[in-house]
Amino acid sequence: MGKSMTAWVLICNPRKYRLQEMLDDDRELTSWSVGRHLHEMREGDPFALWVSGPRGGVVATGQLTGGPFWLDEEGDDGYWTEAPGPRHVAPLNVEQWLKSSIPREWFSSHSAFAGATVLTQPFATNPHRLTDQQWEALAAEVEQAVTRTPEVQLPGNDDWDLRPGDEIRRVDLHTRYGGSRQGRISPSNTTNNVIFFTDPRTGEQHGYEDVWESEDRFRYTGEGQVGDQVFARGNKAIRDHLRDGRHLRLFIGSRGKVRYAGEWILDPNGPYSWGHAPSTEGGGDRKVIYFHMIRVGAAVTAPDVPVGTEYWVEDESTVPAPAVPSAPDPALMGEILSKHRQLQNALAQQVRDRGMKPLSPTPTDPAFDLAWQDGDTLTVTEVKSLRLQNESHQLRTGLGQLLDYVDQLSARAPQVRGVLWVERAPSEDRWLGICERAGVVLAWPGADRKAWT
Repeated sequence: MGKSMTAWVLICNPRKYRLQEMLDDDRELTSWSVGRHLHEMREGDPFALWVSGPRGGVVATGQLTGGPFWLDEEGDDGYWTEAPGPRHVAPLNVEQWLKSSIPREWFSSHSAFAGATVLTQPFATNPHRLTDQQWEALAAEVEQAVTRTPEVQLPGNDDWDLRPGDEIRRVDLHTRYGGSRQGRISPSNTTNNVIFFTDPRTGEQHGYEDVWESEDRFRYTGEGQVGDQVFARGNKAIRDHLRDGRHLRLFIGSRGKVRYAGEWILDPNGPYSWGHAPSTEGGGDRKVIYFHMIRVGAAVTAPDVPVGTEYWVEDESTVPAPAVPSAPDPALMGEILSKHRQLQNALAQQVRDRGMKPLSPTPTDPAFDLAWQDGDTLTVTEVKSLRLQNESHQLRTGLGQLLDYVDQLSARAPQVRGVLWVERAPSEDRWLGICERAGVVLAWPGADRKAWT
């Protein structure tokens, strides 16, 4: 690889693009969507195609055949689960498909990939840059996995459509989302989920003492009824779920009908601890793992947990929102959403232009639109489009959201400030005073000076 070339990793989410179906139809992959490093990607750059999911990894390699360009039309080749809309794409040529994927475990165990964004920021926008050392290590591994025909078996679809409170027979749950129909922790081999169960009717007799510390915090005992528990199988899957890009799905009950209790993450400030519990077969106490979990969406207040991850560029296409009875016009809602995303992406670019790094929220963060760090000050924003019919509602909602975000993040940065970013000046000047008294900056394109001070 010449000095002027850079190696890249392109991520394919099988929930969004049916790559296996494309291969089965004997079609060629000739381009891929990208949203950053647009001025650095060049013709001749090598790339590796990575399929996300628990059984994913690198499945192909090739070269870019040109720099990224803007695709105005929908560009749907029939394999997208939703039309992607206008976007930047990088033209490419797949030179070799692999007989079996090079899995995430190979990357995470290789010293050259320590800190690589493809591992630490798996949900970031395409592409991920590789160093020369990382590409050389990967190329050597690829040589052992090349085949002339595409025989890749890709992860299954893991779209999740259960809501907290929904009940489902356990047999049907695993038919739909994979995983073992028995056991306390059930990592799926076909979806991105680790399904786990708590059952007060049977758990304590096996030393499984699960504790609800609050509505949003849960202490969960690992699996293993005899002897000291270790980080293997289900326990390992829970411990590594963030690194592996897996969702933790909790269910109440263990047999027959079970009730979905939402998505959880391990507490970043203290993901697990050790305790003691009796063995199922009697005898002395044994060591057990206590996983400390936080409901997704709950506030994380630990001061040493970083805020945000690399900004995810939003799709600005105006695809109509799904039609829902009694809901507003789907086409209008699609236009409003598109406007919101345009405002957000443009603000993110301004952050970059000022030499700072725009951030998107992680599962441990409140659901802000955009944030950035400037010295000791963390700025968190809520973006709102404005129409005369909904202006007051949008401003009230955005102000309330920002006050909540700032409060949740106050323990995780020396200074936190909120910016309510709207598409134009409000029609009533009183909103400037309202926001100022609340300690929130109200700004918009062309009147953004206070957003940066």
